Amino acid sequence: MDFAQQLKAQIDIARVAGDYVRLRRFGNRYSGLCPFHNEKTPSFSIYTDHQFFKCFGCDAKGDVFNFVMMIEGLTFWEALKKLADQHGIAMPKQSLAGDEETRLRAALYEMHEIAADHFRANLAGANGAPVRDYVAKRGVTTPVMQQFGLGLSDRTGRRLQSILEQRGFKPEQLEASGLVGRREDGSFYDRFRNRLMFPIQNESGKIIAFGGRALDPEEKAKYLNSPETKIYKKSHVLYNLNRARETSMKIDRIVLVEGYMDTIGASQAGVTEVVATCGTALTVEQIRAMKRHSLNLFLNFDPDSAGVNAAERSIKLLLDENVRVRIVELEGGLDPDEYCKEHGPDAYRNRITAAKTYFYWLADRARARFNMREPQGRVDAFQFLLPSIQDLNDKLERVAVANDLASYLGVESGLVLEHFRKAAANRNERAPVIKTDPARMSDRILLPLLVSSPEARTELVEGLRHAPALRQLTTVAIYDTIIAMHDAGEPIDFNTVHDRLTPALQGRFAAIVLDSSPASIEDGQACVAALKREDKETIRRELKARIRTAEREGRMAEAMDLAGELSRL
Repeated sequence: MDFAQQLKAQIDIARVAGDYVRLRRFGNRYSGLCPFHNEKTPSFSIYTDHQFFKCFGCDAKGDVFNFVMMIEGLTFWEALKKLADQHGIAMPKQSLAGDEETRLRAALYEMHEIAADHFRANLAGANGAPVRDYVAKRGVTTPVMQQFGLGLSDRTGRRLQSILEQRGFKPEQLEASGLVGRREDGSFYDRFRNRLMFPIQNESGKIIAFGGRALDPEEKAKYLNSPETKIYKKSHVLYNLNRARETSMKIDRIVLVEGYMDTIGASQAGVTEVVATCGTALTVEQIRAMKRHSLNLFLNFDPDSAGVNAAERSIKLLLDENVRVRIVELEGGLDPDEYCKEHGPDAYRNRITAAKTYFYWLADRARARFNMREPQGRVDAFQFLLPSIQDLNDKLERVAVANDLASYLGVESGLVLEHFRKAAANRNERAPVIKTDPARMSDRILLPLLVSSPEARTELVEGLRHAPALRQLTTVAIYDTIIAMHDAGEPIDFNTVHDRLTPALQGRFAAIVLDSSPASIEDGQACVAALKREDKETIRRELKARIRTAEREGRMAEAMDLAGELSRL
């Protein structure tokens, strides 16, 4: 058994996936919302008996390595090392970085760790005293500064580049890191200079990029972020999610703010389930990353016009992803960091607790915009809300929200609901596609037995091998694969069989085996006997047809011989 198989045998896929997906247990199966596509009803399952996951909505499937590779965007070797490190299992001495991309990504991770250490040392040194004072004036304590790994980039020159070159990194690796830039003459320079540095980590806590706040007020770009690299995709990453996810899953809530300092201020105030985008508009990938930990999102963007516009752009995406949105409002036009400093942690936490659902927040904006003392003004306010209500995916939810808001705005509910029904009649309802599995009952009994029980294979394989009726099954290639592996003495379990099948058969095999109830060897023997009975019926039909043909053509002796064979059968 190679190292990967040994490692997989010691890891529980449900525990690994549970760090990314809220799971509920049903016997030996866990279920949750799929982290790989948008859904409202869970179709993602983990089968502990087979250490395998499958989504019956988007057909994502595989073992624990596949899961980590897909959810974190890692290569196989990176997923292998990550799981080995997490579970305290020593890797073999020989290098497992078997391809050029894996080696490059490993170099990028290492360079970012070196850069983070260098920036932290700068901030802690004598030259960092004015910046430490600045950070302290922003209300950030020394322990929090250390917790978030804040640092300071050099004022000028090529100091970081020189350090990386001394550590043996090649020019092509330096350029790929995003930590240095290349001039037209081909020389390199440090990308970040004289900036307060914020390490950006992936969900596992590895540093993959940086954000830098300018310390010189004359600097045109207040914030500068790392460019995209092999290990950093801006649209997929949320600042602080690696720290926020544990609290978020525990209290079933996540708070989204706009910036690094807002995140640090809120976290210092005790709201540790806080995350931020990294200088980009909110994306579907970021929403799905948050959804893995909670469907309850508290949106706390800055109250200025840019923040309000950003919130409005985000709402449609959030509703499309079936996220339950609340809007956190801070009086005084303050952003979260400023509010925490001016009013204190308790006040900020109270504002989050008091956050309105999105539709009530939107209704309050409508009430401020229209004359609510007049019937027409109330109707106009509701019409202002109607497009957002109609964007809801679920019909029952649309009706419930419309009814609640009609009451809130003082509009007669019967008239409103009639108007809403007419508008909804033009909307194409999106009905879920129900997948049917035409698998025979014999497949549902035989295949799980053959995969999970060596005793069953010993009892059943010979009978199946000599059952012509097996050739008529659409699953015959799966049986052939198992029989061939059995004959060769190969290890047989769900994953080894699954890996040997074509992609089309993999889905069918998983649908049959993972969704079948346990059966006994006696059940399997009954299925084999049934297949043999089908064989006899096939032979009888063929003999009868041959007898009729022989009789028509006057070959009576042959017809008598065939009749005797039919009688013996």
